[in-house]
Amino acid sequence: MRSLRLALILFCIGLLAPAPGFTTSETAPAVELQPTQLLPETLATIFSGHETLHYSVSWSGGVKIGDITLKIRPQKSPATGYVIAARVKDYGPLSVIYPVDDQFRCFVDGPMKLPVRYEVEQKEGYGRKTNRLSEYDQQQHLIRYRKNQEKVLQVRINGAVYNEFASFIITRALNFQPREEIIVPTFADKKRHEVKVAMMERAVRKTLFGEIKTLKVQPRMQFKGLYEKSGGTLLWLTDDRCRVPVEIHSKIVVGSLVAKLVDYTNPACPELQPKKQ
Repeated sequence: MRSLRLALILFCIGLLAPAPGFTTSETAPAVELQPTQLLPETLATIFSGHETLHYSVSWSGGVKIGDITLKIRPQKSPATGYVIAARVKDYGPLSVIYPVDDQFRCFVDGPMKLPVRYEVEQKEGYGRKTNRLSEYDQQQHLIRYRKNQEKVLQVRINGAVYNEFASFIITRALNFQPREEIIVPTFADKKRHEVKVAMMERAVRKTLFGEIKTLKVQPRMQFKGLYEKSGGTLLWLTDDRCRVPVEIHSKIVVGSLVAKLVDYTNPACPELQPKKQ
C-alpha cells in the first residue's frame, strides 16, 4: 500500500524523461522560477482560502485503491500564510490487509508561497505511526528535519526551495511559454534539486467539468524524495485562470496509478462547476 502514498504527490515520484516529441535540445535554457513567472490571477484563485479538491485513485485497469482530499485554507497567523492540508485514505479490500490514513500539512507564506513548515502524520498497517516535521528558514537557507523523537537534522541549502508538496501546488500557477522549461527548486533526499517543468501540449479532455481544454504538463526530476523512483508522471490542468489539476498519471514499479478529480469547490472559480453524471 505504499503505492497509495505515491499518489498524493504524483508530481514528485519518478525519474522522468521527456515525453515523445519533446526533447531537452528543442527547448530554451531552463530558468529558475521567479515571481514574474507566476500568474497573479491564478495564484489568487488557488489561494483564495476556500479551495477543496477530492481525487479518486485507481491502480492499473481502474481498480480503486484510495481517496485523496486536499484543502487550501488561510492561517490566522501570519495573516499572509496558508496551509495546504491533505488526507490519504485507502479503499476496498486492501484496507483490511494494510490500512492507510496519512495526513499532511504544508504551511506556506510570501509572494511565491514558499514552505515554512511541513508536518506529516502517517498511520499505516496496524499500530504503525510515523511523524515527520520539517521547518524551512528560507532567508538563512536552512532546513531542520525531525522524524518521531529522533535528533533534529539541519541541512544547509543553496537558495530558496519548495518541498514535494508545495511544488505540486505552485506548478499550477506557472506562466508556461512554448518550448520553455521552468525550474522549481525542490528539497528532497536532503538536497536541493532543480525540477524542470514544461507544458507539453494543449488538448481537450473529458473531466469532472465536462469536455474542456487542458494543459498537459510534465515535471522532470532526478530524486527519490518520500517516494520510490518508478517511471513517468503527467498531469492535466484546466486551461483557464483556475488551473485545476483534473487528472494525474504515474507509472509505478508494478502497473500505474491514476488520480482523477471527482469533486471540486472554490467560490473564487465559479466558472468551473462539476457536471451531473
